[in-house]
Amino acid sequence: MSEDSRQLLEVTDLSSSFDTEAGELVAVDDVDFKVDRGRTLGIVGESGCGKSVSALSLIRLLPQPMGKVRSGEVWFDGRDLQKVDRDEMHEIRGNDISMIFQEPMTALNPVHTIGRQLTEAIHLHQDVSPEEALEQAIEMLKRVRIPAPEIRVGEYPHQLSGGMRQRVMIAMALINRPKLLIADEPTTALDVTVQAQILALIDELQQEMGMAVILITHDLGVIAENCDDVVVMYGGRVVEWTSTRELFANPLHAYTKGLLRSIPRLDRERKTKLPTIPGNVPSLQEMPSGCRFSTRSEVEHDDESIRTRPDFKEVSPGHWVETCPYCYEG
Repeated sequence: MSEDSRQLLEVTDLSSSFDTEAGELVAVDDVDFKVDRGRTLGIVGESGCGKSVSALSLIRLLPQPMGKVRSGEVWFDGRDLQKVDRDEMHEIRGNDISMIFQEPMTALNPVHTIGRQLTEAIHLHQDVSPEEALEQAIEMLKRVRIPAPEIRVGEYPHQLSGGMRQRVMIAMALINRPKLLIADEPTTALDVTVQAQILALIDELQQEMGMAVILITHDLGVIAENCDDVVVMYGGRVVEWTSTRELFANPLHAYTKGLLRSIPRLDRERKTKLPTIPGNVPSLQEMPSGCRFSTRSEVEHDDESIRTRPDFKEVSPGHWVETCPYCYEG
């Protein structure tokens, strides 16, 4: 583990898998990244690339009994989270590390009021009276700009709009002032205006509380506006990792370049076809053991590159990339 005092989280060689009828399938394969205190790390990639599974692996919330962390270290604030016992992990989740899940309507309990769900999170980690917990819940709803919070605490999730439910999820995640917030697609299914409001709110609360954020998304526009550093994932692996500014100025991996080319641009000729990456992310059963982007690359790979995993190297200060000779031009 690094002794850098600025560093809050360090993930090394993290691998996770699922037991299925087809056997054990590896969904996250030797993933490395770091997050400094107060900074935002973006994790970007298409659906099925391992972004959410990586996040759930960090806090040991993989579906049981089929999901498991096979190997690796997750150092958080001086502790390896893969070695702490269940009770200690229960104390860390929701207190030191919180998570905003993808769909608030399914993440919130439909048969309990907003107030009950918020106060439950408080009681799990704080020794306060029911009256004090309710006051804290109302105050946090105010801070996430929910109107009439004294009324909303008595309402159920279905009585709120999608944007309001997402604000409740943010309130619940931040109620105990965590050191790290994991936001998994926090603006999915929201309209553009509400998306901007939610992301601005997370940024404002981050500055106020000094917490670090891991922002999981498939939208490079969100990455550009909100993240200090970015990890690009493909096929359960990190293919590129650097600062956001460096990634947009100097993308090195063919997959990263493909993602950037697929962003609509105002300087393109009107009515021209938007570039896309051919094909789809392979299923875990069909994933190559070597370069995983080989099945979709425009450059034909040889048999050796398909069988042998490329090295993940620091090719310039702070810029790491998977150095497949057919996907990386060094």
